[in-house]
Amino acid sequence: MKATSRLAATLLAAAFATAASAADKPVTDVTGATDHPLIKRFTGSWLAGQRISNWDAAQLPGSAELSKADARQYREPINLEGRITRTLYIAPRGKSALEVWRNYEQALTAAGFRKRFACEAKCADLYFAWWKTSEPNKGMTWARGDIETPTGNRYSLTSATSVEDGRMLVGTLGKPGQETHVLLYNSLAANASTGLVATYLEIIEPKSMATGQVTVDPAALQAGLAAEGRVTLTGLFFDTGRTELKTESKPQLDAMAELLKSQPTLKAWIVGHTDNVGAFEANEKLSLARAQAVVAALTAAPYKVDGKRLTAKGLASLAPVAGNGDDTGKAKNRRVELVAQ
Repeated sequence: MKATSRLAATLLAAAFATAASAADKPVTDVTGATDHPLIKRFTGSWLAGQRISNWDAAQLPGSAELSKADARQYREPINLEGRITRTLYIAPRGKSALEVWRNYEQALTAAGFRKRFACEAKCADLYFAWWKTSEPNKGMTWARGDIETPTGNRYSLTSATSVEDGRMLVGTLGKPGQETHVLLYNSLAANASTGLVATYLEIIEPKSMATGQVTVDPAALQAGLAAEGRVTLTGLFFDTGRTELKTESKPQLDAMAELLKSQPTLKAWIVGHTDNVGAFEANEKLSLARAQAVVAALTAAPYKVDGKRLTAKGLASLAPVAGNGDDTGKAKNRRVELVAQ
């Protein structure tokens, strides 16, 4: 090699090392954020962002397979409610996405993790379907700051996950019936030029919603029937995918029974509705079964409403009251209504 070539190479290496050193300056965790007690971070990683919802809804993929009708939707979505912790980590430079992935996988397995599915190759379609319905699609605005590449380019942490070298793992920890659901996704951070690995961890813990925050007035039910011929029963609660009424539904049932007692000639449809996630046939069965559960509760002790006055129907997603394009609209569409016959 000529002396000038060696000098140029030396200067280039020195410049790269200086840039890398600047990019690798110590970064502190986001203020107030910490590892979830169940799962600690990959050694040397920094916590770039965290969002905790004390009680909310979440949807996870139940398999790596996507809907044949719409490749942007999961074939087996898992709809959950509870305490949700979303955390974003950036691993130290020099670590591969595979190394980070294997370490998380081994730690989870040792903790008794029950894997629902894992995608380790050709996960692009799954990533985009997940991205469409997940927190990363909303920009992860709770992840503040940016990533600097060795050459000085910057990428916002709000879009730190990527499709490049991406892998996903979904499963549960804990006892059956009390499972904590976990989604792990890691990939190159933003893109290959950063030389870093991003890990997104979503943990959904089973937790009962705080109740007693809304009172149910029989007069309000009557007003709704008089105005529109139907009223949404916002005080009825079911676990995700289940048909059993939860105990916190009692105030709503009390109000319905009082309304029916005060109007002995009133006959009504109890109509169940769902959002458009999942197969229509399954949603139709679910919506009908939930309506039947309400009828069963009202016709049993202590209410003992005449069963001839109530008829259960299930309409699945046929009568939405909002768009199904986001979680807010879907939540509004998942409902039970009282409709005057």
